[in-house]
Amino acid sequence: MTENEQSSKKRYGIFWVIIALLVGTNAYTIWLLSKEKERVAQQVVVTKEVVIERDNVKSDLLALQKEYETLETSDKALQTDIEEKKLKIAELIKEAEKHKGDAYIISKLRKETETLRSIMKGYVKTIDSLGVLNQTLVAEKKQVLKELDVEKSKGDELKKEKEELKGTIAKGSILTCFNVSAKGVKFKSGGKKEVETDRAKRVEKIKVQFSLGENKIAKAGEKTVYVRIMTPDGKELAKGYDDGYRFTFGKSSGYFAGKETVNYANAEMTAVTYCEGQGDFLPGNYQIEITCDGVVIGSGKLKLD
Repeated sequence: MTENEQSSKKRYGIFWVIIALLVGTNAYTIWLLSKEKERVAQQVVVTKEVVIERDNVKSDLLALQKEYETLETSDKALQTDIEEKKLKIAELIKEAEKHKGDAYIISKLRKETETLRSIMKGYVKTIDSLGVLNQTLVAEKKQVLKELDVEKSKGDELKKEKEELKGTIAKGSILTCFNVSAKGVKFKSGGKKEVETDRAKRVEKIKVQFSLGENKIAKAGEKTVYVRIMTPDGKELAKGYDDGYRFTFGKSSGYFAGKETVNYANAEMTAVTYCEGQGDFLPGNYQIEITCDGVVIGSGKLKLD
């Protein structure tokens, strides 16, 4: 083979190699374009699906918003919670409008929508239960009022019986108190000597003396006797107005001006207690009550000039 023939053959081979490369390159480019078209087509489909889901979520939120508007209850705490959920739904609707093509946000909104719907079903059950409970309470109230009327009638009868048995009760366990006397006193010689006075500005304490009657039924032992004094201006005389000076009598409570612990032995006895307040004594009439075992058992008066 001549040198020209070899050179021609070599060029011919290179030509076909170039053609083969061009064909391969074009084929690869066509394949890439095909894949890109598929990806773009898929992306378009996904975007459409996200938009459709966004519209569905927004529609569900709007429907849920209307359903929440129908929820009303007299329970303040529950109604406050419902109002908070209404505000939450309004925020989610704004989020749905803002993030039109964000699949993650739309998926999150879907979950929150379902959660709010589940919560609403719980509210409906609770409100229904409260309605049934209120009906029950109304019925029970009517029954109680009816029973109270019956009890009131019985109470009126018992009141008459109580009046008839008043003399017997006085002989029961309640102590009797008599000979209640009160004097204004001031102290001399460093408190060793007391002098009675009816001048209000000179009085340092009110001395209250009383007698407890014989009662064989009452329980013997230590008993605390409280002295309650109402001042001329309608206030309770007391050295302090905290729990340390508060006591109860009957269904009421008040402040004591003095108290005395006595050892009661079921026999008649006399006791004395000294009462004081926080400031100067006022001129006028003082009302005195003696209380023991939560019952007012005696009373007296004192006038200071």
